[in-house]
Amino acid sequence: MGVFQCRSVNQHLLTKNEKKVLNGICRYPHITDSELSELLQVKLSTLTSIKRRLTAEGYYRPLIFPLPNRLGCELLAIIYMQFNPVIPLKQRMETTKRTIEVFDEIFFSVGEEEKGFSISLSQNYTNIGRINEIRTETFGKLGLLEKEYPHEVIFPFETSHIHRFFDFSPFLQSLFKLEDNEKISTTPELFRNTNTVQFSPKEKKVYNVLVEHPTATTQQIGDLVSLSRHTVARMKKKFFEDGLLQTFILPNLKTLGIEILTFSHIRFNLNKAPSTQDLSILNTPSTIFFASRKFEAVLLSAYKTYQDYKEDEMNKIRFLKEHNLFSLPPFMSTYMFDRMEVIKDFDFSPLVRKILKNDS
Repeated sequence: MGVFQCRSVNQHLLTKNEKKVLNGICRYPHITDSELSELLQVKLSTLTSIKRRLTAEGYYRPLIFPLPNRLGCELLAIIYMQFNPVIPLKQRMETTKRTIEVFDEIFFSVGEEEKGFSISLSQNYTNIGRINEIRTETFGKLGLLEKEYPHEVIFPFETSHIHRFFDFSPFLQSLFKLEDNEKISTTPELFRNTNTVQFSPKEKKVYNVLVEHPTATTQQIGDLVSLSRHTVARMKKKFFEDGLLQTFILPNLKTLGIEILTFSHIRFNLNKAPSTQDLSILNTPSTIFFASRKFEAVLLSAYKTYQDYKEDEMNKIRFLKEHNLFSLPPFMSTYMFDRMEVIKDFDFSPLVRKILKNDS
């Protein structure tokens, strides 16, 4: 079960305390239950009971994110395309799983009948270019690309800003209409440190397993890598303190009754790059992913209803027009949770294994 999958459940079935706890888990994934209980002013016994229910019913899942910039990755890449729907989505998915999605760099991939996009992390552009060439050739042979090639948007870490990287707390704060608690976002800093790290053979094993099994106990990880629980705990603590791992909480949007995911690619006016203030206005609570370079940006946003989507997107378009910020009309595409298929759902383990194997 993933962040965009599972049965649809109306979010109003959640009680006020359950909404507070789910939002709190997403906002403060690193703190203990006792600390979260005090912060939210919810009894510890109540909080742990709520967490058990939310987990059992698939409202969220934890993820341990390997900081790609610290592992030698240089960029984040986004590929999106429009299809001639001559081949059904299921058949297209079967083909891409054999030829494209097998690449370790792709960690998230979504498709509908006439469109799709993927997000990748890579050590260099050569790997991304190779994937895109195979993608173009594969879809070309299937007759899916009669009008245009796949679009490629590259965000090198050293020259880009990742304003929001699947941080769902502003979205949940707005969705649940909760009072705001001060939070300092750490997303921009996640990708700015490009100093790579060298692992010992034992550290590689532990790091790999932590990413692959985010909910495993230190004892379970120790059993998998033949190390003591104390050794694993010490390494895990060091990885987090050194900024090599980050905990994310991924709420299941479909379970929460969210209807729409939107993909936006904005190419800014070449004579007027947006200011930091301009970019912050585009970063609304609905935004769950936002990356930009000097003259372009990509956003992913989530909306409970079509009306929510129209209001937010039209406000963004109006702002861009009024400030003369785009050179071409932004590309915007909507994905309906009931129709879209998640082909790869935040799978970072293959990339970690590839990098650490090559590093040995």
